Amino acid sequence: MNAGTARDLAIVILAIHLGIIAYNVAGLIVIPWGGIRGWAFIQNFWLRLIHLVALSIVALQALLGRACFLTLWQAQLSVHAAEGGAPAPLIAHWVDGLVFWPIPLWVFTLVYVAVWIYVVALWWIFPPRRP
Repeated sequence: MNAGTARDLAIVILAIHLGIIAYNVAGLIVIPWGGIRGWAFIQNFWLRLIHLVALSIVALQALLGRACFLTLWQAQLSVHAAEGGAPAPLIAHWVDGLVFWPIPLWVFTLVYVAVWIYVVALWWIFPPRRP
């Protein structure tokens, strides 16, 4: 794989990662807000299941002491791209700074487990409608 392809794939993975993060964070806010306001779409079983599964994967990886597989893939591709002389665009550096914070893994683990507990609680407080 050439450096330009590695850079482009790293950017695609970063964009996917950012989308997943946005979906998960939005769900943490929209589900209780929509539940209180009676919004029917927050009862969509599949949207809620995807949200729960995504956050379960994040929490499990953190508990196992592993970084997210998307983070690892992007890092490997970025290193390969840089070694080949294909630097990432400036916007990718900016987005990278939003997604990846220089905080110890144990802090992320505590936050991810607390968020997972919150999402499980939301499942029971504002239950989804079975398909």
